[in-house]
Amino acid sequence: MARKAAAFGASAAVLAAMAAGLVASPAQAATSAAAGKAGTATAAKSAKSGKVSVTTPKVSSKNYQGSCPVNLRFSSRISVPVKGKTELAYRWLHGDGSKGKVQVVKLKGHGTKTVTVKESVTFKGEVKGWEAVQVLGPKKATSKKGYFSVSCADQGGKNDGDDFSGVRTDKDVSVSARAWANPSSYEGVCTPGDKIDFTGLISVNHPTWVRYRWILNGEVADHGKVKVWNKRKVGFGISPRHSQRGWAQLEIVGPDDALSNRAYYKVWCKDSTPAPAVKVSATNLVTATNHNGCKVGARATVSATGAARVQYTWAVNGESVSKGETFFAGSGSKTVELSEQALIGNAAKGGKITLTVTGRNNSDSITQSYAACEAPKPTASVSSVSVTNTRTDMCKDNRGPGVDFSATLHSTGPTTVKYYWVVNGVKDVNVLERQVNGDLAVTWGVGGTQNSKETKGTIELVVVSPNAASSGVANYSATCPKTDA
Repeated sequence: MARKAAAFGASAAVLAAMAAGLVASPAQAATSAAAGKAGTATAAKSAKSGKVSVTTPKVSSKNYQGSCPVNLRFSSRISVPVKGKTELAYRWLHGDGSKGKVQVVKLKGHGTKTVTVKESVTFKGEVKGWEAVQVLGPKKATSKKGYFSVSCADQGGKNDGDDFSGVRTDKDVSVSARAWANPSSYEGVCTPGDKIDFTGLISVNHPTWVRYRWILNGEVADHGKVKVWNKRKVGFGISPRHSQRGWAQLEIVGPDDALSNRAYYKVWCKDSTPAPAVKVSATNLVTATNHNGCKVGARATVSATGAARVQYTWAVNGESVSKGETFFAGSGSKTVELSEQALIGNAAKGGKITLTVTGRNNSDSITQSYAACEAPKPTASVSSVSVTNTRTDMCKDNRGPGVDFSATLHSTGPTTVKYYWVVNGVKDVNVLERQVNGDLAVTWGVGGTQNSKETKGTIELVVVSPNAASSGVANYSATCPKTDA
């Protein structure tokens, strides 16, 4: 017994109380190990080096104060290097010197596996002690000691100035509690934030400090201490991430012991309504035939109902001629164009252009006809008029000098060009016609005035068909040479 007292660090009376208070031995209370997440950083480092590591046991209530009997739950994480199939053997060590039953967990795979091991012990009386975990295989390792204490409020001790011992009288504090859930049933999207709130009402017959804790589905979820004058509400909330049902209960642990009703709840998590799938479409297709060179082009509107990457293909008479893509940050429309495509063979006689658009969730297309190519009608133009010759021989018979002019008619194809000359602002009565296919030089002349030594003025060549054109007005001047008197 002296060895046990040294190991436990408690008085013989405390050890006796613990021995009397164990409902089940620690070995019998040990639960099956369950796979868990990675342990502490130290455990992870040890695992990388091929070592087995064990974390210090944690206890559900390290310094418990309240009504007895009480059930304390211990847990620890063991990190084990695994190659193929490996057996993890461990046992719990207790502060009174006893050892739990050896437990075996079979592991397989490769790399580091972390296993959470648990133990549950019920104490009827006050006790101080520790728990540890000893790994026996595949390699030996022992955790640090996890210390705890149990102080029973109904065993003659004092807390917060309230006397919990002796025979109860009207002057003794009496506490009662009840609890409820709000809402007791939830159906919808499960997102962060309290979805179920639990409220407890504490009632006392005398003003006093009250210690309480919330039990959620058998586990301590919250605890606190409040001053209650007559009645006071306390509460906590949970935010379920998956569908579940359960209960919460308010337990009074001092200065009196009381237990509320169970407040039942149920949660049905449903996914939020998914956003409608983004759709793409093609509209407003317009074609344009360029008769000069026999080409065709087009443009159209591409639309999306949300963020999308849209690929599109242009086809002329069923044959793909151009591809591209455009991006939408959100819903909207854009214009896409087909650059001019040369038309040859039967395509020059007219046809159809199709635009096909493709998004993540659908495709769409639109088709429009285009006009056949027509040979462009020839057009005519004229160069500026220039003086080609000055005739002074007429000066000998007292006629003024004459002037000859020239201009070039140009046509884009075979055509009849009609034109006339304008001399000094006066239109010549004759409208002339010439067949032109390309360039053709035309001439005109002006004779001098009788008894005049000089001829001058303006001249212009005007085209009237196949289209209007003009050479522009040109000035001219000619003078007879002087003779000796």
